[in-house]
Amino acid sequence: MDISFFLNHFQKVADQLDLKLLDEKQIKVSVDIFLDSACLKLYKKSWTNDIKNPLTAESRIFFSVWINDSTIQKQKIMYNTHALKLRNLKGYSIQSRKFAETFRTGFKVYQNDWSNVSVNHGPLTLMEGWIKLDLENIKKDILELANNFLTIEHLIDETLVQFK
Repeated sequence: MDISFFLNHFQKVADQLDLKLLDEKQIKVSVDIFLDSACLKLYKKSWTNDIKNPLTAESRIFFSVWINDSTIQKQKIMYNTHALKLRNLKGYSIQSRKFAETFRTGFKVYQNDWSNVSVNHGPLTLMEGWIKLDLENIKKDILELANNFLTIEHLIDETLVQFK
């Protein structure tokens, strides 16, 4: 896999996101390599304890779009929303399974807007899915996934409020 090729596409998508909307929603964007995958991540500093290192914090929530050798072989681009070690998130009393159930209940309204999505995972993966890898439209497709997340990010905040 030419990782720089995909990182370049992810960065172009990040640059196309609506900065005003990201600022309003307090969403941060990261394009990076993680576990041999090129990825784009969307997250809020309020979704972690470690605001200096929100992407590597023990307890954190984030949305990710990624591609690696395995997904390329399957002609897929993967995406998901992770919620890691939320029981350690300061200011909340969270049971991971309850949090995942509550999020997924709210997500049902939006589920049809997501291609090949599944919520049949453990509590660490709130939802996960994939889209077909189409190199001619890769930026458009990744941008659509990122913008789609921006329409549901409020579900995370609404779920967190229930565990304050």
